[in-house]
Amino acid sequence: MCISKKESEDKQNGERERYLQANNREFNSLFGYPDNSVKTAKYSVLNFLPMNLFEQFQRLANAYFLFLLLLQLIPQISSLAWYTTVVPLMVVLSITAVKDAIDDVKRHKNDNQVNNRSVLVLMNGRIVTDKWMNVQVGDIIKLENNQIVTADILLLSSSEPYSLTYIETAELDGETNLKVKQAISVTSEMEDNLKLLSAFDGEVRCESPNNKLDRFTGILMYKGKNYILNHDRLILRGCVIRNTDWCYGLVIFTGPDTKVMQNSGKSTFKRTHIDHLMNVLVLWIFLFLGSMCFLLAVGHYIWENNQGYYFQDYLPWEDYVSSSAFSAALIFWSYFIILNTMVPISLYVSVEIIRLGNSFYINWDQKMFYEPKNTPAQARTTTLNEELGQVKYVFSDKTGTLTQNIMIFNKCSINGTFYGDVYDKSAPRSEVSKKREKVDFSYNKLADPKFSFYDKTLAEAVKRGDHWVHLFFLSLSLCHTVISEEKVEVRTPENRILLFCKGADTILGQLLHPSCRSLQDITMDHLDDFASDGLRTLMVAYRELDNAFFQVWSKKHSEACLSLENRENEISTVYEEIERDLMLLGATAIEDKLQDGVPETILTLNKAKIKIWVLTGDKQETAVNIAYACNIFEDEMDEIFIVEGNNNETVGRELRSAREKMKPDSLLESDPVNSYLATKPQPPFKIPEEVPNGSYGLIITGYSLAHALEGNLELELLRTACMCKGVICCRMTPLQKAQVVELVKKYKRAVTLAIGDGANDVSMIKVAHIGVGISGQEGMQAMLSSDYALSQFRYLQRLLLVHGRWSYNRMCKFLSYFFYKNFAFTLVHVWYAFYSGFSAQTVYDTWFITFYNLVYTSLPVLGLSLFDQDVNETWSLRFPELYEPGQHNLYFNKKEFVKCLLHGIYSSFVLYFVPMGTVFNSERKDGKEISDYQSFSLMVQTSLLCVVTVQITLETTYWTMISHVFTWGSLGFYFCILFFLYSDGLCLLFPDVFQFLGVARNTLNLPQMWLCVVLSIILCMLPVVGYQFLKPLFWPVSVDQIIDRIHHCMRHPLPYPVRTKLKHTASRRSAYAFSHKQGFGALITSGKTMKARFPKRNSFPHKR
Repeated sequence: MCISKKESEDKQNGERERYLQANNREFNSLFGYPDNSVKTAKYSVLNFLPMNLFEQFQRLANAYFLFLLLLQLIPQISSLAWYTTVVPLMVVLSITAVKDAIDDVKRHKNDNQVNNRSVLVLMNGRIVTDKWMNVQVGDIIKLENNQIVTADILLLSSSEPYSLTYIETAELDGETNLKVKQAISVTSEMEDNLKLLSAFDGEVRCESPNNKLDRFTGILMYKGKNYILNHDRLILRGCVIRNTDWCYGLVIFTGPDTKVMQNSGKSTFKRTHIDHLMNVLVLWIFLFLGSMCFLLAVGHYIWENNQGYYFQDYLPWEDYVSSSAFSAALIFWSYFIILNTMVPISLYVSVEIIRLGNSFYINWDQKMFYEPKNTPAQARTTTLNEELGQVKYVFSDKTGTLTQNIMIFNKCSINGTFYGDVYDKSAPRSEVSKKREKVDFSYNKLADPKFSFYDKTLAEAVKRGDHWVHLFFLSLSLCHTVISEEKVEVRTPENRILLFCKGADTILGQLLHPSCRSLQDITMDHLDDFASDGLRTLMVAYRELDNAFFQVWSKKHSEACLSLENRENEISTVYEEIERDLMLLGATAIEDKLQDGVPETILTLNKAKIKIWVLTGDKQETAVNIAYACNIFEDEMDEIFIVEGNNNETVGRELRSAREKMKPDSLLESDPVNSYLATKPQPPFKIPEEVPNGSYGLIITGYSLAHALEGNLELELLRTACMCKGVICCRMTPLQKAQVVELVKKYKRAVTLAIGDGANDVSMIKVAHIGVGISGQEGMQAMLSSDYALSQFRYLQRLLLVHGRWSYNRMCKFLSYFFYKNFAFTLVHVWYAFYSGFSAQTVYDTWFITFYNLVYTSLPVLGLSLFDQDVNETWSLRFPELYEPGQHNLYFNKKEFVKCLLHGIYSSFVLYFVPMGTVFNSERKDGKEISDYQSFSLMVQTSLLCVVTVQITLETTYWTMISHVFTWGSLGFYFCILFFLYSDGLCLLFPDVFQFLGVARNTLNLPQMWLCVVLSIILCMLPVVGYQFLKPLFWPVSVDQIIDRIHHCMRHPLPYPVRTKLKHTASRRSAYAFSHKQGFGALITSGKTMKARFPKRNSFPHKR
């Protein structure tokens, strides 16, 4: 077969199939396959500046200031110097660019660390050491024990018998138990013979790169024969070689084509809801500013026509001014420049500083430091902190995220005998305690010294050679998840052929021989006891096979494995022939411990109205068992719905049936949501929250989810799932996890958070508004792709309810105050325009305009935004209901912005007319007038600073020494700077720059000055104090009531509630102690033989 014929066609149509030849780089290079380097960094040295500037100018405010800068370069309209805008703009862009560069340098370091790892490559008959990034498709590489797999490779040979290779897939799927791969016989014969490996020229035709971790199809063409390739022959990048001295592999997929990278998703530039809101508000301000400038320009036109004629001798027009209309047009742009401080560029510098500071709080939090691994919490981004205070949906992986992913043998039942409980002579079954004596396994040199078991009767049965105990443990030692199926055929020394099987009691129980009925009843009672302790169970059985029958069956099995069409169905049919009339041996009870504090954390998050969805690739029963143990599902729920249809029609019917039970009116045309959808709104549109008539849960499998995520059912899925208190999605692919998160993002006005620990969680971590990576047993890829990294799931409640809520509250206070103080500052010019002929004359000294945001008012607002707390961390966790305002964005929204605007307009009115009235027709003690422009300017700016300082003291609820220094120190610093800028020395040295000679000492000693300040403060603060007093009385909200309760508790302390142990319910039992592959043909995955064991209110409806 000539592979090169396909080359030109593939380049035009995209890669549909992959063709490669071993040990032939020249040939493989014709297809343009990527090298093995990976790139998670966003920038390079060449594209950093243009890309970063492009991203920064996506902020409307930055684009707005660039436009202002261009205006200020026109001397005919510029009323302020150009550097007053360009310097702050450059500072803002530079600070943000440096921060982004530092973040990206870290990504580059991580990429370089991975790309420069060493690997052994077969080159020209020799094994040479090369870097990962230099490996190419078609290379043969050597991997040794405990090494990470470099690329997706076809296993050729290994040091183990039958060319088996044991791998750990924790980086891919979070599973720490070992799995096995096996080379095909034609290549395994090469072993580690470099001559044979170098001469190997097999050609591979296989599927194109995709994200299916558990699927691979291909054909190896070697020496004129074709050999079928499947997933069991492929070792994926990111796996770790275990218990295998060496193995050789042919590189199939490299770099971005590897399955782990195909599942990693695209990096997106994440921006918070407040960032989007600020863009809208800047647009509003821009329109408001344009309207004000237009009105002021019209005023100037009218004034020039009616009054300006009489001032021509004193204020002649410039040569380029030909008419009042042209003069008004120039004045429009002059006012546009003067009033630009309504959106000061220092706003964005302050926002970045606040976010950076709150990120440090997360990194420094000792209560999120995991001492066993010496790992702190880590804010890997500084741009999403306030978003942590607005989360509504949490999407969590299961294994390794909610659980410890450490399996511990706890109890078992063997031939009807219960092992694992500890008995007292004078009392029934008792709890195991640390005082109990452990079984001494010193007689067994291979025993794990860390393993604890307390029932000596089992050890005694082993020592005396009990036949059933021996057969039971022989089954466990041979039939485990290292074997590709949960079954194994064994030929004993006595030439007996035994089939050992292990699996769910709901399935295995139906495959037992009728003679096992009484033993099955006893074992099922034991299984119920195991379940009452929250243990995960498996049933164990065996069958002795006739030699002739086995030979016939083995031939059928080989033929099924080589079939090109419907291979899986053929294999399943063959398995069904042998998996029957099994003899029951017993059952195991395995403890997969939850991480510490997981149930309590989920209870707390539920009280905060945060919904938890578990998205897992695990089996349904395992996921449901964990959901109950974690309090995602509760026995008190009205019903738990299972969606398991295998076509669109069935899935749609199941979803509508569930929605009808939760909210019957939701199927009527009169329902508000249906009425809204009937209008066929243009996407993107948001679906409002719907309230169910009870407490419900939802379970949906990955196969059904594939149908539900199609266009005509996705809204049905969303509406049904979002009304449920808890949702479990099982048997999911990494891509489906991302699709579910994207679905909620698309149609719900809510902040989403995804948390996971493995590479299979990377997609959803990147798609969610906030991605949290767990750094634990499962590698680092999820953490490296995350926005925040934690060591334990329980730290999530502190991240959200403490740091997130504080960050959100602080940011909202900051924005409200910042907009207010700048409206009050800027709009004074509008009132002054009526007394200055609309001439674009500024009220303030130029230096005051320059320093107002950068010096005089910057530190107090930063102190508020970095240190303020409405309640401390203890009360934040004790009353999770305090979190709810952030989910609805109550503290800063368009309505709150309008309040800031109105408050600013009122304050500017007071700040202009109170000083105006104070100095009108006033004179000093010596009879001289004080109503000159410079004295008036000083009065206005001093009153303004005093007013905004008092305003921030009213906003501050938690005072620290730093807050006092920042607030009062800034006001004192203003007066110090005032005397310096208005000193005789500066004004005489630079008369064109410093023009307020002696104004400070002449004005500050006037009683009218301080009367003006006091009146301005009183009049500006009266509405604020009145509103704060009346709001709880006339417009109370739940948070105000909780704050009152907290204040009451602070005055009358109560003991902290005692934590009680959460009990497991006996009606639940997981039938899976490990993650499995197919096992028992298609029975496990089909669910056709599953039985329901749950009463109505406690669990699931019956399955047929």
